[in-house]
Amino acid sequence: AFLRKRINVNPSHGPFHFRAPGRIFWRTVRGMIPHKTARGNAAMNRLKVFEGVPPTYEKVKRQVVPAAFRVVRLRPGRKYCRLGRLSHEMGWKYQDVVASLEDKRKTKGAAYYAQKKKDAKLKLQAKKNVEGATKAINETLAGL
Repeated sequence: AFLRKRINVNPSHGPFHFRAPGRIFWRTVRGMIPHKTARGNAAMNRLKVFEGVPPTYEKVKRQVVPAAFRVVRLRPGRKYCRLGRLSHEMGWKYQDVVASLEDKRKTKGAAYYAQKKKDAKLKLQAKKNVEGATKAINETLAGL
């Protein structure tokens, strides 16, 4: 019923039924905010939604909201659905594309993290190697 609601005269006048998960989430949030006021409009302008993680946010540390975890919010045994699957069933065509891009991003991230751990280990070893030679200099500087 949701997808069949259209204006009979000119369907391009709306209502618009977004298929992408980001847009569905955006529309859901819009329903919870007074978006016709200046304050609500400013809040909606600050909201950014994406499918997957875009390259501009790849290196930004991700944050987690523990209060929003499914384990915390839902009782065991309750039914739930994922927005990506729902969008795919409604006609969103890019689930596979986003999944492949996310896999690439995750493998790149894992390689970066492994290299970062290796570099940190080397740096710690280098500090230990130089510690004896710089001990006298450090004591002199501490006395100043």
